[in-house]
Amino acid sequence: MTQQPHSTGTTGDSTVLEAEVTTATADTETTAAKEIVGRSPARMAFLRLRRDRASVVALTVALLFVLAAVLSPVLSGIEGWGPATPDLHGIDPDKGNFPIGAFGGISGSHWLGIEPGTGYDVFSRLVYGLRTSLMVALIAALLSTLLGVVVGLASGYFGGKVDAALNWVMNIMLAFPQLLFIIALTPVLTSAFSTNAHGGTSETLQLGSIIVIIALFAWAYTARLVRGQVLSLREREFVDAARIMGAGWKHMLFKQLLPNLWAPILISFALAVPTNIATEAALSYLGVGVVPPNPDLGSMLDAATQYYLYDPTYMVVPGVALLLVVLSLNLLGDGVRDALDPRANRA
Repeated sequence: MTQQPHSTGTTGDSTVLEAEVTTATADTETTAAKEIVGRSPARMAFLRLRRDRASVVALTVALLFVLAAVLSPVLSGIEGWGPATPDLHGIDPDKGNFPIGAFGGISGSHWLGIEPGTGYDVFSRLVYGLRTSLMVALIAALLSTLLGVVVGLASGYFGGKVDAALNWVMNIMLAFPQLLFIIALTPVLTSAFSTNAHGGTSETLQLGSIIVIIALFAWAYTARLVRGQVLSLREREFVDAARIMGAGWKHMLFKQLLPNLWAPILISFALAVPTNIATEAALSYLGVGVVPPNPDLGSMLDAATQYYLYDPTYMVVPGVALLLVVLSLNLLGDGVRDALDPRANRA
């Protein structure tokens, strides 16, 4: 009698192995699908930003400056970090009130030296100046972004005569030499209102005037960007569907178009902040910015020009701080732009 080959076990093992491979593949695909589905656009942008080393370093430096500005009243009172009151024992009245010691009076009590002529601690003046510059820059960027978004939405969606009129206004604003007109309008605007009891300009009024003027000359950049995006979005199918269903213009602008514009709006805001810091510092350096005794990076540089031959440290400290804060915010803005719009880097 001829024996049949025993192939049942082999076939069963092969079937079990194929089932296990199929199950493992299905589990892998399910896990990958869950990972893909679970990542929102904001999380994907955050992951791209985190992978960019330059952006991470820029974010760290920017956060350190922001924390120093927010905690300036606390930091200026810490022993060894510089008191907010002048140190008259640290300057030599017989030698033009220059700091005693090398490198502008840098010591254990004054880590960044002493301000010539007044005896104020440079670190204390620096952190308070950062607070002023960042406050002006952030509020002006917020106002210009809001105004630019409203104008850009209206211009791009309504079109026709509305678009022509608003686009004409945008072209005029973009044609202005911004810094020159800000320098000319700031003293005119502040003197047109009230003054304080001593006949000078109110510090709050001066800051408010600078914020408003910077915002008025900066909104056109955001408006032009938003207008271009709206012109593209209003031709999409979801806009046509909402229009067919009888949606009004408010619903179209704020429910359909605006949610799809957060990426360019955030990019515009992120890039506007360092520009506003540089503009505010330039105004203070030229004497039409922050009113003394309010500390400011630009006014510190302006005061340092009188002593740079004898105390160069006093010019280097605010200059390097201004360079680092503007550079870090610019790199962070570029990183945010690349994270929100990765296709922009494709050749």
